[in-house]
Amino acid sequence: MKAKHFTKDFPVVCVGSSAGGLDAYTQLLLHLPTDMGVAIVIVNHLRTVATMLHEILPRYTKMPVELITEKLDIKPNHVLIIPEKRDLHVLNGEFRLKPISKPWG
Repeated sequence: MKAKHFTKDFPVVCVGSSAGGLDAYTQLLLHLPTDMGVAIVIVNHLRTVATMLHEILPRYTKMPVELITEKLDIKPNHVLIIPEKRDLHVLNGEFRLKPISKPWG
C-alpha cells in the first residue's frame, strides 16, 4: 500500500456571510479567475439549515463546486461548501467534519 504524500502548497480562502450572502457569493465567483490556485471554502452563517449553495453556485463559476464530505481532498481551483450542522477541520490535507459545537453562535 502506498502512503499519501501531502504537498498542499496553495492557499485556502474562507468566505462567509449572513443574510444576503447568496448575492455576495455569486458576485464574488463571477469576478474571480478560475485558475487562481486557491481553494475557496464557503461558510454559511445559518449553519443549522441545509444549504443548496452547491447546486446554485455552479451557475456563476467554471470551478467545480462541492459540498464538503469527510476526508474530501482539498484541491485548488475548487469552491467547497461546509454542510449544515458540522464544524470543519483539516488534517493531512483532507477535510474532517465534526458535529456542530455551537449551533446558536
